[in-house]
Amino acid sequence: MESTGTSTAPASQGATTVPVEAPAPVEAPDLVTVPTRQGLEAVDIIRRATSLAGGVGPVLHDGSGDTLGFLVPPGTADAWDLPGSACTQTNGRGMRFGDVSPTAGDSGWLLPPEAVGPVTDPEVLRAALGEAARLIEAADNCR
Repeated sequence: MESTGTSTAPASQGATTVPVEAPAPVEAPDLVTVPTRQGLEAVDIIRRATSLAGGVGPVLHDGSGDTLGFLVPPGTADAWDLPGSACTQTNGRGMRFGDVSPTAGDSGWLLPPEAVGPVTDPEVLRAALGEAARLIEAADNCR
């Protein structure tokens, strides 16, 4: 008897089909940009404070050396209002993770994603940026 690839077995009665859900799409992080000096101080503050949950996430620097960008959870831009900084939705534009660094312009990673946590907690970043601003102001006033 030759096989034709069709089944002649009767369909089981009462069998239920379980729908398989597609995985949820991964949302792109938002990006908080700050002046480099303040950003570097904030990175140090977060790294020194072992009590800060999650630590610092990936940090980008621009080629001109003017700004640092902290990756934060999606949706952060909706409520970000810290003077001297900006938070924008990336919608995944220009974001490539893994072993490939951004290639747009001269930008690159100060702290690459594979070396640190997934993103920086916005409240932790807000507190560190505030402390960094106070430290910079105090240092500048001592001159």
